[in-house]
Amino acid sequence: MDELIKKIDENLDKFLPQEYPDKLFKSMRYTVLLEGKRLRPILCLEFCRIFGGKIENAMPSACAIEMLHAQTLIHDDLPCMDNDDYRRGKLSNHKVFGEAVATLAGDALLTYAPQVILRNSTNLSPKVKLAILDDFFRFGGARGVIAGQVIDIESEGNISNHTEQNLKFIHKHKTGDLFRLAVRTGARIANADKISFEKADEFAKNFGLAFQIADDILDVTSDFAEMGKTLGKDEKESKLTYVSLYDLDNAKCKLLSILEKCDIMIDEFNSTILENILKDIRKRVNL
Repeated sequence: MDELIKKIDENLDKFLPQEYPDKLFKSMRYTVLLEGKRLRPILCLEFCRIFGGKIENAMPSACAIEMLHAQTLIHDDLPCMDNDDYRRGKLSNHKVFGEAVATLAGDALLTYAPQVILRNSTNLSPKVKLAILDDFFRFGGARGVIAGQVIDIESEGNISNHTEQNLKFIHKHKTGDLFRLAVRTGARIANADKISFEKADEFAKNFGLAFQIADDILDVTSDFAEMGKTLGKDEKESKLTYVSLYDLDNAKCKLLSILEKCDIMIDEFNSTILENILKDIRKRVNL
């Protein structure tokens, strides 16, 4: 994991060099290069490896997905959305560069990342690149992350919108879709067969849900040192989460059930990395 993260960080730095306008690219690089677990690019690379592909062929796409993720973080932290001053233990992008530049940096990453795929994936066929980009815009756009963010905002402080249907929609799209994008991209690059591809996609759906339920739990049980962001905001701002809808104990039961399902699914993937990621989630929420 550590070696893979090191390779990802090196390539992120290479694919996103400092350019003019200085402040814009500093803002883009600031969030992209913040120290993190790099789960999305790791999943992309690992599923490429699982299905017999070369991770070098998946690296541009993996880094582009991390850039897309960084874009969602920049916009998510803005005062007009979640209004958070910290991300990964550092000041949020808009606290360093101002709201206007942070907004534009997020916009820039949304359009810059696909170029990383197009210009650096020299070993991929046009058909594969087109399929990857179709997923990229689907999961990162109006039917994906953005849709989830809108319902999240509409549900905040509005108890009448605190329904199971809305909760599923938020978790499926705001969090889950980028994990699906990562896994599907890695599988595509490795030319996984249809059945293997569908199994990988099903794992990604469940993993994304598990990850967000764990995040909901940690918002009320963890601290700033571990999470690197302001905690307790979900309850304070009446956000729709698994904990707010079902309570903490039931949220943990749901998480445990999904993690057990993920355990069964990864048996055939033969991946120590996936096993360790699931173990880490369990450890963090004390399951």
